[in-house]
Amino acid sequence: MLNNLKNTFLKQLSNTTLEFKRYMHNSFDMNDKLIGILGSRGVGKTTFILQYLKELDIPLEKKLYFSVDHFYVLNYSLYEIAQEFSKIGGEVLAIDEIHKYPNFATELKSIYDTFDLKVIFSGSSAIALENSKIDLSRRAVLYRVNGLSFREFLEFETKKRFPVYTLQEILVNHIEIAYKINEEIKPFEYFAKYLQYGYYPFYKQNINLYSQKLNEVLNTVLESDLPLIFKVDPLNINKLKKLLAMLCQSKPYELNISKLSTKIGLNRATLYNYLNYLEAGELTKMIRQHSRGDKIFTKPEKLYLNNTNLSNSYCQNQDKGTNREIFFVNQVSQSHLINYSKIGDFLVDEKWIFEVGGKNKSFEQIKDMPNSFVVADDIEIGFGNKIPLWLFGFLY
Repeated sequence: MLNNLKNTFLKQLSNTTLEFKRYMHNSFDMNDKLIGILGSRGVGKTTFILQYLKELDIPLEKKLYFSVDHFYVLNYSLYEIAQEFSKIGGEVLAIDEIHKYPNFATELKSIYDTFDLKVIFSGSSAIALENSKIDLSRRAVLYRVNGLSFREFLEFETKKRFPVYTLQEILVNHIEIAYKINEEIKPFEYFAKYLQYGYYPFYKQNINLYSQKLNEVLNTVLESDLPLIFKVDPLNINKLKKLLAMLCQSKPYELNISKLSTKIGLNRATLYNYLNYLEAGELTKMIRQHSRGDKIFTKPEKLYLNNTNLSNSYCQNQDKGTNREIFFVNQVSQSHLINYSKIGDFLVDEKWIFEVGGKNKSFEQIKDMPNSFVVADDIEIGFGNKIPLWLFGFLY
């Protein structure tokens, strides 16, 4: 069994290139004994793990990768595979698609407690909620993989390297930063392409089939992952699709839970659960009022598709203003807290107010407000507290 898994792993490793490495290689600490790599389908979790293993300076026989849906694995438990691998001196075991394995948390706990193995596991980001049922919190370190930032897309396309900037750096020095980047490339030569197909790394395989493949990813999450993880009634899957389709008709969708539950045909409690499942599956993003309590029980004020690629693929008619807000929310929320703001569009980290719009967007709605900024599309370089929208794609 191990020989078959090893042979498959070696073939995958030989096909793994180190030509382009993403932000995770510099920001994830991979020294812990049990590490979870979470993220939606297609964002590059498997590639990251294989690249990590390829660079790991230990003999090949001491590292092993497999996916739980490989047919060789069907007749064995994760514990049995780990036990056999440990017996022959294995050191690093990587397990992919682990959310498809029943009671995975229990077996990971046993592997952690029994064997001297470093274990890396990956799967849907929604499994973070499942992990709370079994105490892995003292054992596992969890990292989330995001889709490509605009910065990473530029590196893919131009073969140039661009630095990551903190939000604070952008707010204070956006003119100088934008000027330096414009000396290297013209952002608007690439920005529209990124909004259309640049978030998921598999666009490099075949751009012509990108929209088709993205719809397959969306359907797999809805029809397979969410029912498996959250026990969603299969009869309600079409209602979730109807909900996503409704997001295409808004600019942006401001939530009225009562009206929405009637339109979708779900009671309020079920609708709240499903909204959280869609966000856990990284198909949507909810923006809530700032609250000190549990955010799950705080009514969301706005609902977006997770990224502009989903909007481009799923929505026949897109609203440019909504896409601007989707891009801002997607890029900024990877490392910052975004809340709904009654003044302006968004409150970030409880201290900065942002109003998002086109190049002629004024400060009228946020005038006299401290720490307030206009985020403007269609400008290469900003001025004062007016910052180019594309520049927020350099946060990771």
